[in-house]
Amino acid sequence: MTLSLAWDPTAFATIDVLRRRPVMDLTAALPLSLMPRTIVDLGCGAGQLSRLLAGRWPLADVLAVDHSPAMLRWAADTPSRVRYRQADLAVWRPHWPVDLVISAGGLQHVAGHERLFPDLLQSLGPGGVLAVALPRPQDQTAHRLLLETAADGPWADRLRDAWPTAEDVGQRYGSQDYYDWLAPQGAVVDLWETEYFHALDGDVPLLQWLHQSAIVPVMDRLTGPDLDQFLAAYRHRLERAYPQHSSGSALVPTKWLFLLARV
Repeated sequence: MTLSLAWDPTAFATIDVLRRRPVMDLTAALPLSLMPRTIVDLGCGAGQLSRLLAGRWPLADVLAVDHSPAMLRWAADTPSRVRYRQADLAVWRPHWPVDLVISAGGLQHVAGHERLFPDLLQSLGPGGVLAVALPRPQDQTAHRLLLETAADGPWADRLRDAWPTAEDVGQRYGSQDYYDWLAPQGAVVDLWETEYFHALDGDVPLLQWLHQSAIVPVMDRLTGPDLDQFLAAYRHRLERAYPQHSSGSALVPTKWLFLLARV
């Protein structure tokens, strides 16, 4: 399998096609009666979901929030009426009643879910919805290889503490935890977990597919040849862990936890 070395933001268009299933499953679960006037997309990344929501509800005010300036620059390169804001998702909260707070793959690296999720529920207006899809990278070999690559190289000092440990973030939480935090506040809570299997060939950069969001801390801390060398080292580990089979593709599993809470 041939993996792209440089991080190419134009590849998001192809990757987005393959990532649609979790987003489709999350948005399909939204109540049919929901007609939001205010929407907040947390951990918006390159803004694909934000623009999708703006198109679905053309009269809604859509605010997309992310901690990464690099991702927000890419998001802003695509013209839309979405408003973007850079903020620390561990501490930023909406300061007004919101009809829909949504996140698809943007909160799994944020610490303090036991505080974050009840706070987000409290930010909803009457009839509001909190909808979240959380990748479970702790179940993937690729996540372990990412951390090993970060610790093994001349960039180790610069990448130390780039990612919160599993003990600090939502990766250690299960469905029962989220239910226990939200149900006592009067929310109707739906939870489900899905494992997807994606057959990727050389036309899709496996490195970017696996860690579009997780690799952002590397992009924020490394540049130029250092970034290229890191990606090459990580790519080498991925090639060994996800070999190309006789079909010409590598079968890559991903697990997601979904949460829908209505007030």
